[in-house]
Amino acid sequence: MSAEKSEGERPDRRARRSRRTREALAQAALELALDRGLREFGVEDIAERADVARRTFSRYFSGKEEAVADCIRADAERINDALRARPAAEPPLAAYRAAVLHWVADPVHPAWHRRPRVFALLTLADQEPTLYAALQHARVAAQDDSVAILADRMGTDPAVDLRPAVLVGAGAGALVAAQHAWVRGGEVAALPALVERAFAALADALGPAAPAAHPGEPDRFPHHHEGPAPEPRDP
Repeated sequence: MSAEKSEGERPDRRARRSRRTREALAQAALELALDRGLREFGVEDIAERADVARRTFSRYFSGKEEAVADCIRADAERINDALRARPAAEPPLAAYRAAVLHWVADPVHPAWHRRPRVFALLTLADQEPTLYAALQHARVAAQDDSVAILADRMGTDPAVDLRPAVLVGAGAGALVAAQHAWVRGGEVAALPALVERAFAALADALGPAAPAAHPGEPDRFPHHHEGPAPEPRDP
């Protein structure tokens, strides 16, 4: 192997090693949270179980709740990867729905209903406010990425065009509704059907989509004018 090729592979090896370390810490944190309860262990316990130094933990996570919630962040990244890969001509909300369903059915990286203990994690989050907040933070960060992806697909600026954020909010809301129904229903295998039902309910609520203005086109709807109404003219 040439020196040039070896040099080129080193960043990939470092990235893989870093990912494995992060996954080991996250798995250790998850196991401790579910085995002992969230309040019965500390960062040192996570590092010891993952067989790394305490300072290594701090390179990846700000606290134990973030480490416990990391599997949700990883799932959100997979959904966004699938969203990036959707056909360019696909309507944005349909693309988001297809990305979520791809994640649900992914045989390589199993979704929650086919992975041990995630159901228990989401159940625990309903009981622990700090863990629930960490999960919400991971979701918000993932949704920000989703907004950027949809804005790029739509050729618009999400800072001035609300459509990407509205579409992501609607799609993510459908997924969260399915998640809550899944946790409260208690049937682990029910998640895919609940996701389908949630997106079907969203589509039904939206009804026939009104045509939206594209960037650069005039607004099709009249603007609301501030101030008093104009005085009527004499006939």
